[in-house]
Amino acid sequence: MNPESTGYKRDVIIQTTAKLMVPFILVFGLYVMMGSEGTGGGFQGGCILAAAYILYVTAFGTEKGRVMMPESWNTFFTSLGLYLYDGAGLVAIILSLAAAQFLNYSAIWPLANILGIAEARGYMVAFVVDVGIGITVMAAFVSQFFDLAWKEKEEEKGE
Repeated sequence: MNPESTGYKRDVIIQTTAKLMVPFILVFGLYVMMGSEGTGGGFQGGCILAAAYILYVTAFGTEKGRVMMPESWNTFFTSLGLYLYDGAGLVAIILSLAAAQFLNYSAIWPLANILGIAEARGYMVAFVVDVGIGITVMAAFVSQFFDLAWKEKEEEKGE
């Protein structure tokens, strides 16, 4: 159902609130994804980033949402997140000469000791893993939202 055909107009208050809130939600999502003192938070951060986009589309409509983040970008983000995650695991396997398991950070420790950053041994790889998970989760939720919101639009055009 087209909002304009029912007399519904997008509310200026909702749009203004969304314009003000979306940047803060994005920063908070990145903060949760990156973590403050340790690893973890990739899934939660990705959910928050997707929620910021969904808020924007809810306030401004699907057409502006398509302009802000086309489906091709979503496909790129899905691939990027998976490549980051898989790449971090493959680095552990390659550095251990196939003796370590996938995402076994102990294989990274000798490299970290050689570089003089033994304190941050597993954090480098864990950071990449969290970012990869966050990007993938964000893209998955946005993709599901695309499917729901735009399928409804296509059904309206068919009527």
